Amino acid sequence: MARNTLEAWIPEEWETSKVVASVLQISAVEALASPITMTSDTKHVPRTAGMGVDVVAKGGAYGEDTSLNDEVLLTARKFGKAARIAEEDIDDSVANVIEAKMLGWSKSYAKILDNSSLAVSAAENGTTVPFTSLYQLLNTTDNNLGYTGGANITTAASAGVPTYGEFSTAVGNVENGDYFDPGNMYAIAAPAFRKYLRGVLDSQNRPIFVEGLNGTPDTIFSVPIRWSLGARLSATASSAPTGRPVMAFVNPELMLLGRRSGPESVFIDGRDGLSALTDESILKMRARRGWAYGHPNGASILVG
Repeated sequence: MARNTLEAWIPEEWETSKVVASVLQISAVEALASPITMTSDTKHVPRTAGMGVDVVAKGGAYGEDTSLNDEVLLTARKFGKAARIAEEDIDDSVANVIEAKMLGWSKSYAKILDNSSLAVSAAENGTTVPFTSLYQLLNTTDNNLGYTGGANITTAASAGVPTYGEFSTAVGNVENGDYFDPGNMYAIAAPAFRKYLRGVLDSQNRPIFVEGLNGTPDTIFSVPIRWSLGARLSATASSAPTGRPVMAFVNPELMLLGRRSGPESVFIDGRDGLSALTDESILKMRARRGWAYGHPNGASILVG
């Protein structure tokens, strides 16, 4: 992954890049969300509150649908970092320092993207809070969509293990809605829930958590689970959030991830005019992403 080209940002190849493979392994949002190609900083994506249907008598008039038609706005935000690397580390080290830095960035990027998209507990400001997270969306009343803030958020009453009833209520909030699709539903959860789930049984002493075998995913109530280190509440976007863990029940079709560019990198050689006084080169990594969840009634969150 050593870089010699100085003129432009070099995108990672999605099919072969170790950086992309690392991102897709760690980030549930990158792996599951519906990708939206963005050719500018912003993009409007249609959203509908549904469409009704009537029984129409022979020769009768069709009733007109009055459901709201609107859109969500994806705004590309930049996630990046620069690293100074001494020429001695590049020239003398047996290990590929540049590759190690790029893979380290990919892991942090995957976690901050998931945290920004799912679990930041503040309103979007475009900087420390890049998006309206799923948690913030579910915590906000939207009269146009017929959603009451907090209706689809279940918070565990105890600091210990969430109860069977709390897990059941959380998944039931999605199952009771118009956007439930049993064949297209995932739980995205902080790994802390693994410990919680192992001791939760239903009324017939059957575990609600089933660990996957031979490549099959872990499940809860037969819903596949994607584990995410970014799925913890945080006041601002973080690659190492420390707040309460969350489990989000989502429909990937409603997870809208705008891809403007990246992951990509640029390598600035330490022997150019800008850095000639130090024997250091600069590696910059970035990705530009937009995010929105299509409808609050199509998701729920359990706060552990």
